[in-house]
Amino acid sequence: MIWTPQGWHGVQGDVDGRWRVPGIANLHSHAFQRAMAGMAERQTDASDSFWTWRETMYRFAARFDPDTLHAVAAQLYVEMLEAGYTSVCEFHYLHHAPDGNAYADPAAMSQALVAAARDTGIRMTLLPVLYMSGGFDGRALGERQRRFGHAVDGFLALLELLRRQEGDMLRIGCALHSLRAVPADAMQAVIATLPAQSPLHIHIAEQLGEVQDCLALRGARPVEWLLANADVDSRWTLVHATHLTDAEVAGIAGSGATVAICPTTEANLGDGLFPLRAYLDAGGAWGIGSDSQISVSPVEELRWLEYGQRLATHHRNIAVRADSASVGETLLRDALASGVNATGFVATDDWITLDADAPQFAGMTPADAIDRWIFSGNRNLVRDVHVDGQQRVADGRHRDRDAIAARFRAAMSKLLA
Repeated sequence: MIWTPQGWHGVQGDVDGRWRVPGIANLHSHAFQRAMAGMAERQTDASDSFWTWRETMYRFAARFDPDTLHAVAAQLYVEMLEAGYTSVCEFHYLHHAPDGNAYADPAAMSQALVAAARDTGIRMTLLPVLYMSGGFDGRALGERQRRFGHAVDGFLALLELLRRQEGDMLRIGCALHSLRAVPADAMQAVIATLPAQSPLHIHIAEQLGEVQDCLALRGARPVEWLLANADVDSRWTLVHATHLTDAEVAGIAGSGATVAICPTTEANLGDGLFPLRAYLDAGGAWGIGSDSQISVSPVEELRWLEYGQRLATHHRNIAVRADSASVGETLLRDALASGVNATGFVATDDWITLDADAPQFAGMTPADAIDRWIFSGNRNLVRDVHVDGQQRVADGRHRDRDAIAARFRAAMSKLLA
């Protein structure tokens, strides 16, 4: 049986009890943050928030070079594949050496990510990030942000260099870090150069402080400002978009843009809850991302997207649409539908096979399979994974899991020395 957004379908010749689901796109990833997962969970301030978490992130970011980035990213991508992600949008801003100077190859850090994706067999949409200023007031980047930074010309040269490598498994898009990090004129200059269908991602409205600063210095809320000052359409992916007015919800949905929701990271950072029910009612497109890598599981992202809504509303079974009363099927269908625009891939040869022999699936039927997969515990129920028609995971294990894990352990020893 193969599950599509229209439901389950029998396949001629499929007689071994397999339950196939299309591969899931991870719409937002910072690969290097896999190295710090679980290491920012001690209180440093009575009012700990995203802004204090960022201090730990900066310390880790300063330790990476191309070799350690490759090792950490490869480990992450193995974990993604084993969990059922078959493509990843890598939101990449760790461009330069720790002192802010460019490597001899200005694309060295990008190439480390491309190599990790190639070595593990995951599809990648690489999103080099434009990062220019330290706030809405245009302040210069801080010392710890210097390795993130580009002038517009250097950034466009990087994009052009990387586009030469595009192929069946690699797309090169573009990311604007955030409105606070990209001046308005630079944003317009970069957008004007992009190919018509190039995926374009941006962090937006993640933090209340960000919303307040944008109001104070640009006279509008972040999403409000973006919709008024850019031709936001289906090639755009707005990452987080957590803090929205009703008008902004309607505006994003009407534009055709996708929202990348990252529930486990947003919970971990105390960001807030996306207004999912209102956005579904407006017909908005959305997908999921693992972001800071404190969880690498599409099931957990989907489950906690729904659970957050239940906690906020004191009701159950929130994420449904008129044509489906199943929360699991609605969540999965919407997440799958967002993949093409956000990644740039039409990936018809990517699929995952569920472990039909798992106890959680005892007595499984087409009517309850997806709900059971998403809402029946924490055991990984993905058995096999194919990307581009090639098997990458068999019986729950990536083909190169052990060798990649060994390189990851060595990299962690270096990063933590």
